[in-house]
Amino acid sequence: MKNNIKYIAILALGLVACEPEFDNPIDESGAYTSGTADFSTYVAVGNSLTAGYMDGTVFRSGQQNSFPNIMAEKFAFAGGGTFTQPSFEDDVNDAGGFLLGGNPLPGFGTRLVIDASEGGPEPLNVTPTSEVSNLQATAYNNMGVPGAKSFHLGFPGYGNITNLALGAANPYFVRHATSPNATVIDDAVSLGPTFFSLWIGNNDILSYATSGGSGVDQTGNLNVLSYGFNDITDPAVFALTYQGIVDALTANGAKGVVATLPDVTSIPYFTTVPYNPIPMDAQTAAFASGAYAQYNGGLQLAAANGLITTGEVAQRTIQFSAGQNAVVIVDEDLTNLSVLGLPNLRMATVNDLLILPSSGIIGTLADPTNPGSVNGVGVPLADNWVLTATEIQLVRNARTAYNNAIIAIATEKDLAIADMATTLEVLVSGLRTTDGQIYTNNYFDGSSDAISTAVFSLDGVHPNSRGYAIVADQFIKVINEKYGSDVPGVTAGYYPGVTVVPTN
Repeated sequence: MKNNIKYIAILALGLVACEPEFDNPIDESGAYTSGTADFSTYVAVGNSLTAGYMDGTVFRSGQQNSFPNIMAEKFAFAGGGTFTQPSFEDDVNDAGGFLLGGNPLPGFGTRLVIDASEGGPEPLNVTPTSEVSNLQATAYNNMGVPGAKSFHLGFPGYGNITNLALGAANPYFVRHATSPNATVIDDAVSLGPTFFSLWIGNNDILSYATSGGSGVDQTGNLNVLSYGFNDITDPAVFALTYQGIVDALTANGAKGVVATLPDVTSIPYFTTVPYNPIPMDAQTAAFASGAYAQYNGGLQLAAANGLITTGEVAQRTIQFSAGQNAVVIVDEDLTNLSVLGLPNLRMATVNDLLILPSSGIIGTLADPTNPGSVNGVGVPLADNWVLTATEIQLVRNARTAYNNAIIAIATEKDLAIADMATTLEVLVSGLRTTDGQIYTNNYFDGSSDAISTAVFSLDGVHPNSRGYAIVADQFIKVINEKYGSDVPGVTAGYYPGVTVVPTN
Protein backbone atom coordinates (compact mmCIF):
# COMPACT_ATOMS: atom_id res chain seq x y z
CA MET A 1 0.00 0.00 0.00
CA LYS A 2 1.42 3.34 -0.95
CA ASN A 3 1.36 6.46 1.15
CA ASN A 4 -1.55 8.54 -0.13
CA ILE A 5 -0.96 11.61 2.00
CA LYS A 6 0.56 14.54 0.18
CA TYR A 7 1.12 18.09 1.25
CA ILE A 8 0.43 20.05 -1.91
CA ALA A 9 1.06 20.17 -5.64
CA ILE A 10 2.74 23.33 -6.80
CA LEU A 11 1.06 24.67 -9.91
CA ALA A 12 2.95 27.91 -10.29
CA LEU A 13 5.73 29.92 -8.70
CA GLY A 14 4.35 33.37 -9.38
CA LEU A 15 2.36 33.81 -6.21
CA VAL A 16 2.14 37.57 -5.74
CA ALA A 17 -0.27 39.19 -3.31
CA CYS A 18 -2.32 42.15 -4.43
CA GLU A 19 -0.93 45.12 -2.55
CA PRO A 20 -2.80 48.32 -1.80
CA GLU A 21 -1.25 51.63 -2.74
CA PHE A 22 -0.85 52.82 0.86
CA ASP A 23 0.14 50.85 3.93
CA ASN A 24 -0.57 53.59 6.47
CA PRO A 25 -3.55 55.87 6.80
CA ILE A 26 -2.94 59.59 6.42
CA ASP A 27 -3.35 61.54 9.62
CA GLU A 28 -4.95 64.87 8.69
CA SER A 29 -2.93 66.66 11.36
CA GLY A 30 0.25 65.37 9.76
CA ALA A 31 1.42 63.44 12.84
CA TYR A 32 0.61 60.30 14.78
CA THR A 33 0.28 60.34 18.56
CA SER A 34 1.12 57.82 21.28
CA GLY A 35 -1.81 58.75 23.51
CA THR A 36 -1.03 57.85 27.11
CA ALA A 37 1.60 55.29 26.05
CA ASP A 38 5.31 55.93 25.61
CA PHE A 39 6.85 53.90 22.79
CA SER A 40 10.35 55.36 23.09
CA THR A 41 11.79 52.11 24.51
CA TYR A 42 9.71 49.16 23.40
CA VAL A 43 10.72 45.70 24.65
CA ALA A 44 9.05 42.47 23.50
CA VAL A 45 9.13 39.42 25.78
CA GLY A 46 8.03 35.94 24.76
CA ASN A 47 9.00 32.78 22.96
CA SER A 48 9.25 31.71 19.32
CA LEU A 49 6.14 33.67 18.33
CA THR A 50 7.85 36.84 19.52
CA ALA A 51 11.24 35.96 18.02
CA GLY A 52 9.86 35.69 14.48
CA TYR A 53 10.35 31.93 14.28
CA MET A 54 8.87 30.44 11.11
CA ASP A 55 9.40 27.45 8.82
CA GLY A 56 11.02 25.56 11.68
CA THR A 57 13.72 28.05 12.69
CA VAL A 58 14.78 31.69 12.98
CA PHE A 59 16.53 32.93 9.86
CA ARG A 60 17.92 36.33 8.96
CA SER A 61 15.28 37.65 6.54
CA GLY A 62 12.38 35.99 8.36
CA GLN A 63 13.34 37.61 11.66
CA GLN A 64 12.85 41.03 10.10
CA ASN A 65 9.16 40.21 9.92
CA SER A 66 8.70 39.26 13.55
CA PHE A 67 5.55 40.88 14.85
CA PRO A 68 7.46 43.04 17.40
CA ASN A 69 9.74 44.39 14.66
CA ILE A 70 6.71 45.18 12.50
CA MET A 71 5.08 46.91 15.48
CA ALA A 72 8.24 48.88 16.23
CA GLU A 73 8.26 50.18 12.65
CA LYS A 74 4.75 51.49 13.23
CA PHE A 75 5.57 52.82 16.71
CA ALA A 76 8.24 54.96 15.04
CA PHE A 77 5.42 57.12 13.64
CA ALA A 78 4.34 57.88 17.23
CA GLY A 79 7.59 58.45 19.08
CA GLY A 80 9.00 54.95 19.02
CA GLY A 81 12.75 54.60 19.30
CA THR A 82 15.32 52.14 17.99
CA PHE A 83 14.29 48.48 18.12
CA THR A 84 17.02 45.84 18.14
CA GLN A 85 16.85 42.09 17.60
CA PRO A 86 19.41 39.32 18.24
CA SER A 87 21.94 39.42 15.43
CA PHE A 88 21.69 36.84 12.66
CA GLU A 89 24.24 38.51 10.43
CA ASP A 90 26.23 35.28 10.52
CA ASP A 91 23.30 33.50 8.86
CA VAL A 92 24.89 34.10 5.46
CA ASN A 93 22.77 31.44 3.72
CA ASP A 94 19.57 32.93 5.17
CA ALA A 95 18.73 29.41 6.24
CA GLY A 96 18.53 29.44 10.01
CA GLY A 97 19.77 26.46 11.97
CA PHE A 98 22.74 26.36 14.30
CA LEU A 99 26.31 25.14 14.48
CA LEU A 100 27.97 24.32 17.78
CA GLY A 101 31.72 24.11 17.59
CA GLY A 102 31.46 24.08 13.80
CA ASN A 103 29.11 21.09 13.72
CA PRO A 104 25.35 21.13 13.04
CA LEU A 105 23.42 21.27 16.31
CA PRO A 106 20.93 18.35 16.37
CA GLY A 107 17.34 19.51 16.32
CA PHE A 108 18.22 22.94 14.92
CA GLY A 109 18.30 22.46 11.16
CA THR A 110 17.69 24.80 8.25
CA ARG A 111 14.35 26.35 7.38
CA LEU A 112 11.63 24.58 5.44
CA VAL A 113 10.86 25.55 1.85
CA ILE A 114 8.62 24.10 -0.84
CA ASP A 115 10.59 22.38 -3.56
CA ALA A 116 8.46 22.92 -6.68
CA SER A 117 10.10 19.96 -8.38
CA GLU A 118 9.04 17.65 -5.53
CA GLY A 119 5.79 19.29 -4.46
CA GLY A 120 6.30 19.37 -0.72
CA PRO A 121 8.12 21.03 2.18
CA GLU A 122 11.70 20.07 2.95
CA PRO A 123 14.70 21.62 4.73
CA LEU A 124 16.66 24.10 2.63
CA ASN A 125 19.64 22.16 1.30
CA VAL A 126 22.44 24.39 2.56
CA THR A 127 24.72 24.34 5.58
CA PRO A 128 23.85 26.45 8.63
CA THR A 129 26.39 29.18 9.35
CA SER A 130 25.14 30.59 12.68
CA GLU A 131 27.52 29.51 15.43
CA VAL A 132 26.01 29.30 18.93
CA SER A 133 29.36 29.91 20.60
CA ASN A 134 29.74 33.34 18.96
CA LEU A 135 28.34 35.02 22.05
CA GLN A 136 26.82 38.46 21.62
CA ALA A 137 26.30 39.21 25.34
CA THR A 138 23.68 41.84 24.55
CA ALA A 139 20.17 42.58 25.78
CA TYR A 140 17.96 43.26 22.77
CA ASN A 141 14.58 44.92 22.45
CA ASN A 142 13.24 41.66 21.07
CA MET A 143 13.62 39.21 23.95
CA GLY A 144 11.65 36.42 22.32
CA VAL A 145 13.37 33.09 22.99
CA PRO A 146 12.15 30.14 20.87
CA GLY A 147 11.28 27.12 22.97
CA ALA A 148 10.98 29.02 26.24
CA LYS A 149 8.21 28.11 28.66
CA SER A 150 6.91 30.71 31.09
CA PHE A 151 9.16 29.67 33.99
CA HIS A 152 12.24 29.54 31.76
CA LEU A 153 12.24 33.34 31.55
CA GLY A 154 13.44 33.53 35.16
CA PHE A 155 15.95 30.63 35.07
CA PRO A 156 19.57 31.63 35.78
CA GLY A 157 21.84 29.64 33.48
CA TYR A 158 19.24 29.34 30.72
CA GLY A 159 21.75 31.21 28.57
CA ASN A 160 24.88 29.41 29.81
CA ILE A 161 26.58 27.51 26.99
CA THR A 162 27.99 24.94 29.39
CA ASN A 163 24.43 23.93 30.26
CA LEU A 164 23.54 23.01 26.67
CA ALA A 165 24.84 19.47 27.01
CA LEU A 166 22.67 19.06 30.12
CA GLY A 167 19.53 20.24 28.34
CA ALA A 168 19.30 23.13 30.82
CA ALA A 169 20.08 25.97 28.39
CA ASN A 170 18.57 27.35 25.21
CA PRO A 171 20.92 28.02 22.26
CA TYR A 172 18.89 31.05 21.18
CA PHE A 173 19.33 32.71 24.57
CA VAL A 174 22.92 31.43 24.90
CA ARG A 175 23.87 33.56 21.89
CA HIS A 176 22.80 36.85 23.46
CA ALA A 177 22.50 36.41 27.24
CA THR A 178 24.42 39.24 28.86
CA SER A 179 26.16 36.79 31.19
CA PRO A 180 26.10 33.01 31.78
CA ASN A 181 23.73 33.39 34.73
CA ALA A 182 21.55 36.15 33.27
CA THR A 183 17.80 35.55 33.02
CA VAL A 184 15.62 36.49 30.08
CA ILE A 185 13.40 38.76 32.14
CA ASP A 186 16.32 40.51 33.87
CA ASP A 187 17.95 41.24 30.52
CA ALA A 188 14.64 42.59 29.23
CA VAL A 189 14.14 44.85 32.25
CA SER A 190 17.74 46.09 32.02
CA LEU A 191 16.74 48.04 28.90
CA GLY A 192 14.36 50.19 30.94
CA PRO A 193 11.23 49.58 28.85
CA THR A 194 8.67 52.35 28.62
CA PHE A 195 6.34 50.00 26.75
CA PHE A 196 6.32 46.21 26.41
CA SER A 197 4.51 43.31 24.80
CA LEU A 198 4.24 39.93 26.51
CA TRP A 199 3.12 36.74 24.81
CA ILE A 200 4.21 33.71 26.79
CA GLY A 201 2.68 30.37 27.80
CA ASN A 202 2.11 28.62 24.49
CA ASN A 203 5.05 26.27 25.05
CA ASP A 204 3.73 25.33 28.49
CA ILE A 205 1.16 23.21 26.64
CA LEU A 206 2.40 23.10 23.04
CA SER A 207 5.25 20.64 23.55
CA TYR A 208 2.83 18.22 25.21
CA ALA A 209 0.48 18.53 22.25
CA THR A 210 3.08 18.28 19.48
CA SER A 211 4.54 15.16 21.12
CA GLY A 212 1.16 13.48 20.85
CA GLY A 213 0.60 13.78 24.58
CA SER A 214 3.72 11.80 25.46
CA GLY A 215 4.44 14.11 28.39
CA VAL A 216 2.75 14.40 31.78
CA ASP A 217 0.08 16.79 32.98
CA GLN A 218 1.87 18.32 35.97
CA THR A 219 -1.21 19.98 37.44
CA GLY A 220 -0.73 19.82 41.20
CA ASN A 221 3.07 19.65 40.99
CA LEU A 222 4.75 22.95 41.84
CA ASN A 223 8.32 21.69 41.40
CA VAL A 224 9.25 22.74 37.85
CA LEU A 225 12.69 21.17 38.24
CA SER A 226 10.97 17.78 38.10
CA TYR A 227 9.19 18.55 34.82
CA GLY A 228 10.02 16.84 31.55
CA PHE A 229 10.31 18.84 28.33
CA ASN A 230 6.90 17.70 27.05
CA ASP A 231 4.99 18.19 30.29
CA ILE A 232 2.06 20.54 30.88
CA THR A 233 2.92 23.29 33.37
CA ASP A 234 0.83 23.43 36.52
CA PRO A 235 -1.63 26.38 36.23
CA ALA A 236 -0.67 27.71 39.65
CA VAL A 237 2.99 27.74 38.61
CA PHE A 238 2.06 29.54 35.42
CA ALA A 239 -0.01 32.18 37.25
CA LEU A 240 2.72 32.84 39.83
CA THR A 241 5.38 33.03 37.13
CA TYR A 242 3.29 35.30 34.92
CA GLN A 243 2.60 37.63 37.83
CA GLY A 244 6.33 37.91 38.49
CA ILE A 245 7.10 38.70 34.84
CA VAL A 246 4.44 41.41 34.66
CA ASP A 247 5.52 42.87 38.00
CA ALA A 248 9.10 43.14 36.71
CA LEU A 249 8.07 44.77 33.43
CA THR A 250 5.78 47.33 35.09
CA ALA A 251 7.99 48.12 38.10
CA ASN A 252 9.06 51.48 36.64
CA GLY A 253 5.63 52.44 35.35
CA ALA A 254 5.82 50.96 31.86
CA LYS A 255 2.56 50.36 30.03
CA GLY A 256 2.13 47.39 27.76
CA VAL A 257 0.06 44.81 25.98
CA VAL A 258 -0.28 41.11 26.76
CA ALA A 259 -1.74 38.35 24.61
CA THR A 260 -3.95 35.40 25.41
CA LEU A 261 -3.09 31.93 24.19
CA PRO A 262 -4.80 30.38 21.17
CA ASP A 263 -6.10 26.85 20.99
CA VAL A 264 -2.95 25.05 19.87
CA THR A 265 -5.00 22.14 18.55
CA SER A 266 -6.52 24.34 15.82
CA ILE A 267 -3.21 24.99 14.03
CA PRO A 268 -2.25 23.13 10.81
CA TYR A 269 0.12 20.87 12.74
CA PHE A 270 -2.97 19.12 14.08
CA THR A 271 -5.59 19.71 11.39
CA THR A 272 -3.79 18.70 8.20
CA VAL A 273 -3.65 14.90 8.46
CA PRO A 274 -7.15 13.35 8.55
CA TYR A 275 -8.03 10.60 10.99
CA ASN A 276 -9.11 8.38 8.07
CA PRO A 277 -6.36 8.65 5.42
CA ILE A 278 -6.20 4.95 4.43
CA PRO A 279 -8.01 4.01 1.17
CA MET A 280 -8.93 0.34 0.72
CA ASP A 281 -10.92 -1.78 -1.68
CA ALA A 282 -13.16 -4.54 -0.32
CA GLN A 283 -10.55 -7.27 -0.73
CA THR A 284 -7.80 -5.32 1.05
CA ALA A 285 -10.22 -4.33 3.83
CA ALA A 286 -11.18 -7.95 4.42
CA PHE A 287 -7.52 -9.01 4.57
CA ALA A 288 -6.60 -6.20 6.97
CA SER A 289 -9.58 -6.93 9.22
CA GLY A 290 -8.66 -10.59 9.37
CA ALA A 291 -5.33 -9.70 10.93
CA TYR A 292 -7.24 -8.37 13.96
CA ALA A 293 -9.69 -11.27 14.31
CA GLN A 294 -7.90 -12.65 17.37
CA TYR A 295 -7.73 -9.22 18.96
CA ASN A 296 -11.43 -8.58 18.36
CA GLY A 297 -12.27 -12.00 19.79
CA GLY A 298 -10.23 -11.20 22.87
CA LEU A 299 -12.31 -8.08 23.42
CA GLN A 300 -15.46 -10.21 23.50
CA LEU A 301 -13.82 -12.47 26.08
CA ALA A 302 -12.84 -9.46 28.17
CA ALA A 303 -16.45 -8.23 28.16
CA ALA A 304 -17.76 -11.69 29.07
CA ASN A 305 -15.49 -11.63 32.11
CA GLY A 306 -16.59 -8.14 33.14
CA LEU A 307 -13.25 -6.49 32.38
CA ILE A 308 -14.70 -3.99 29.93
CA THR A 309 -18.16 -2.86 28.88
CA THR A 310 -19.84 -3.66 25.60
CA GLY A 311 -19.39 0.02 24.78
CA GLU A 312 -15.62 -0.30 25.08
CA VAL A 313 -15.73 -3.44 22.95
CA ALA A 314 -17.35 -1.37 20.19
CA GLN A 315 -14.82 1.43 20.72
CA ARG A 316 -11.86 -0.93 20.44
CA THR A 317 -13.03 -3.27 17.69
CA ILE A 318 -10.88 -2.95 14.57
CA GLN A 319 -12.76 -3.45 11.33
CA PHE A 320 -11.88 -2.04 7.91
CA SER A 321 -14.21 -1.48 4.95
CA ALA A 322 -14.07 -0.38 1.32
CA GLY A 323 -13.35 3.36 1.12
CA GLN A 324 -11.44 5.65 3.44
CA ASN A 325 -10.40 4.03 6.70
CA ALA A 326 -9.25 5.39 10.04
CA VAL A 327 -5.78 4.49 11.24
CA VAL A 328 -5.23 2.07 14.09
CA ILE A 329 -3.70 3.76 17.13
CA VAL A 330 -2.38 2.99 20.59
CA ASP A 331 -4.52 4.63 23.27
CA GLU A 332 -2.98 4.48 26.74
CA ASP A 333 -6.24 5.64 28.35
CA LEU A 334 -8.11 2.46 27.40
CA THR A 335 -8.67 -0.22 30.02
CA ASN A 336 -5.51 -2.25 30.51
CA LEU A 337 -6.15 -5.79 29.25
CA SER A 338 -2.59 -7.04 29.48
CA VAL A 339 -3.88 -9.88 31.69
CA LEU A 340 -5.38 -11.26 28.48
CA GLY A 341 -2.38 -10.30 26.39
CA LEU A 342 -4.35 -7.59 24.59
CA PRO A 343 -2.76 -4.23 23.71
CA ASN A 344 -4.55 -0.89 24.06
CA LEU A 345 -5.64 -0.46 20.45
CA ARG A 346 -8.53 1.17 18.65
CA MET A 347 -9.27 2.96 15.40
CA ALA A 348 -8.93 6.74 15.38
CA THR A 349 -12.06 8.88 15.33
CA VAL A 350 -12.86 12.40 14.20
CA ASN A 351 -12.14 13.49 17.78
CA ASP A 352 -8.48 12.48 17.55
CA LEU A 353 -5.75 14.63 15.98
CA LEU A 354 -2.89 13.13 13.98
CA ILE A 355 0.19 15.33 14.15
CA LEU A 356 1.68 16.68 10.92
CA PRO A 357 4.84 14.47 10.87
CA SER A 358 2.64 11.35 10.88
CA SER A 359 1.98 12.04 7.20
CA GLY A 360 5.49 10.78 6.52
CA ILE A 361 4.90 7.29 7.94
CA ILE A 362 1.21 6.47 7.50
CA GLY A 363 0.81 3.94 4.71
CA THR A 364 4.51 3.05 4.59
CA LEU A 365 5.95 -0.32 5.61
CA ALA A 366 7.50 -0.65 9.05
CA ASP A 367 9.29 -3.73 7.69
CA PRO A 368 10.06 -3.53 3.96
CA THR A 369 10.03 -7.33 3.75
CA ASN A 370 6.56 -7.66 5.32
CA PRO A 371 3.60 -6.38 3.26
CA GLY A 372 1.38 -6.66 6.31
CA SER A 373 3.43 -4.13 8.31
CA VAL A 374 1.69 -1.03 6.98
CA ASN A 375 1.99 1.81 9.50
CA GLY A 376 -1.46 2.78 10.66
CA VAL A 377 -2.95 -0.57 9.57
CA GLY A 378 -0.99 -3.68 10.48
CA VAL A 379 1.32 -1.63 12.71
CA PRO A 380 -0.65 0.71 15.01
CA LEU A 381 0.49 4.31 15.34
CA ALA A 382 2.26 4.86 18.65
CA ASP A 383 1.03 7.40 21.18
CA ASN A 384 3.48 10.09 20.03
CA TRP A 385 1.79 10.33 16.60
CA VAL A 386 -1.73 11.04 17.87
CA LEU A 387 -3.32 13.50 20.26
CA THR A 388 -6.37 11.71 21.59
CA ALA A 389 -9.59 13.36 22.72
CA THR A 390 -8.58 12.79 26.36
CA GLU A 391 -5.22 14.46 25.80
CA ILE A 392 -6.83 17.33 23.89
CA GLN A 393 -9.01 18.03 26.90
CA LEU A 394 -5.97 18.22 29.19
CA VAL A 395 -4.42 20.81 26.84
CA ARG A 396 -7.62 22.85 26.74
CA ASN A 397 -8.08 22.74 30.50
CA ALA A 398 -4.58 24.13 31.03
CA ARG A 399 -5.03 26.78 28.33
CA THR A 400 -8.27 27.98 29.94
CA ALA A 401 -6.55 28.28 33.31
CA TYR A 402 -3.57 30.12 31.78
CA ASN A 403 -5.80 32.59 29.93
CA ASN A 404 -7.82 33.26 33.06
CA ALA A 405 -4.58 34.15 34.84
CA ILE A 406 -3.35 36.33 31.96
CA ILE A 407 -6.59 38.31 31.83
CA ALA A 408 -6.83 38.72 35.61
CA ILE A 409 -3.22 39.89 36.01
CA ALA A 410 -3.38 42.23 33.02
CA THR A 411 -6.66 43.70 34.20
CA GLU A 412 -5.25 44.32 37.67
CA LYS A 413 -2.28 46.11 36.08
CA ASP A 414 -4.54 48.02 33.66
CA LEU A 415 -2.75 46.67 30.58
CA ALA A 416 -4.05 46.21 27.05
CA ILE A 417 -5.09 42.64 26.23
CA ALA A 418 -4.76 41.25 22.70
CA ASP A 419 -7.20 38.40 22.23
CA MET A 420 -4.94 36.21 20.13
CA ALA A 421 -7.07 33.23 21.08
CA THR A 422 -9.97 34.59 19.03
CA THR A 423 -7.77 36.01 16.25
CA LEU A 424 -6.04 32.74 15.44
CA GLU A 425 -9.28 30.77 15.73
CA VAL A 426 -10.95 33.09 13.22
CA LEU A 427 -8.20 32.17 10.76
CA VAL A 428 -9.63 28.65 10.59
CA SER A 429 -12.68 29.94 8.71
CA GLY A 430 -11.02 32.99 7.19
CA LEU A 431 -10.00 36.44 8.36
CA ARG A 432 -10.70 39.43 6.13
CA THR A 433 -8.05 42.12 6.57
CA THR A 434 -8.31 45.83 5.86
CA ASP A 435 -7.02 45.32 2.30
CA GLY A 436 -10.00 43.08 1.54
CA GLN A 437 -8.00 39.85 1.37
CA ILE A 438 -9.19 36.76 3.23
CA TYR A 439 -6.37 34.85 4.91
CA THR A 440 -6.64 31.34 6.37
CA ASN A 441 -4.57 28.76 8.21
CA ASN A 442 -4.84 26.22 5.38
CA TYR A 443 -2.41 25.87 2.50
CA PHE A 444 -2.50 22.11 2.25
CA ASP A 445 -5.56 21.71 0.02
CA GLY A 446 -3.57 21.55 -3.22
CA SER A 447 -4.38 24.98 -4.65
CA SER A 448 -1.94 27.75 -5.46
CA ASP A 449 -4.49 30.28 -4.15
CA ALA A 450 -4.42 28.61 -0.74
CA ILE A 451 -0.64 28.89 -0.68
CA SER A 452 -0.74 32.62 -1.41
CA THR A 453 -3.30 33.35 1.31
CA ALA A 454 -1.94 31.04 4.01
CA VAL A 455 -0.71 32.73 7.17
CA PHE A 456 1.02 29.77 8.79
CA SER A 457 4.56 28.77 7.90
CA LEU A 458 5.62 25.34 6.71
CA ASP A 459 6.24 23.98 10.20
CA GLY A 460 2.48 24.03 10.74
CA VAL A 461 2.82 25.78 14.10
CA HIS A 462 4.16 29.30 13.57
CA PRO A 463 2.82 32.12 11.37
CA ASN A 464 4.67 33.13 8.24
CA SER A 465 5.51 36.78 7.58
CA ARG A 466 1.95 37.58 6.54
CA GLY A 467 0.66 35.87 9.63
CA TYR A 468 2.95 37.92 11.85
CA ALA A 469 1.76 41.06 10.06
CA ILE A 470 -1.81 40.15 11.00
CA VAL A 471 -0.72 39.52 14.59
CA ALA A 472 1.02 42.91 14.70
CA ASP A 473 -2.07 44.62 13.34
CA GLN A 474 -4.27 43.02 16.00
CA PHE A 475 -1.86 44.11 18.75
CA ILE A 476 -1.84 47.67 17.42
CA LYS A 477 -5.64 47.82 17.35
CA VAL A 478 -5.97 47.01 21.06
CA ILE A 479 -3.06 49.32 21.93
CA ASN A 480 -4.75 52.21 20.14
CA GLU A 481 -8.03 51.46 21.85
CA LYS A 482 -6.53 51.13 25.33
CA TYR A 483 -4.10 54.04 25.29
CA GLY A 484 -5.78 56.46 22.90
CA SER A 485 -2.90 56.28 20.42
CA ASP A 486 -3.26 56.26 16.65
CA VAL A 487 -0.39 54.02 15.60
CA PRO A 488 -0.91 53.09 11.94
CA GLY A 489 -2.08 49.59 11.11
CA VAL A 490 -0.35 46.85 9.13
CA THR A 491 -1.28 45.48 5.70
CA ALA A 492 -0.52 41.77 5.46
CA GLY A 493 -0.28 41.87 1.67
CA TYR A 494 3.02 43.74 1.90
CA TYR A 495 4.71 40.74 3.48
CA PRO A 496 5.93 37.47 1.89
CA GLY A 497 4.10 34.18 2.25
CA VAL A 498 5.29 30.62 1.66
CA THR A 499 8.81 30.22 0.24
CA VAL A 500 8.88 28.26 -3.03
CA VAL A 501 12.15 27.28 -4.71
CA PRO A 502 12.41 25.72 -8.21
CA THR A 503 14.66 22.93 -6.93
CA ASN A 504 16.44 22.17 -3.69
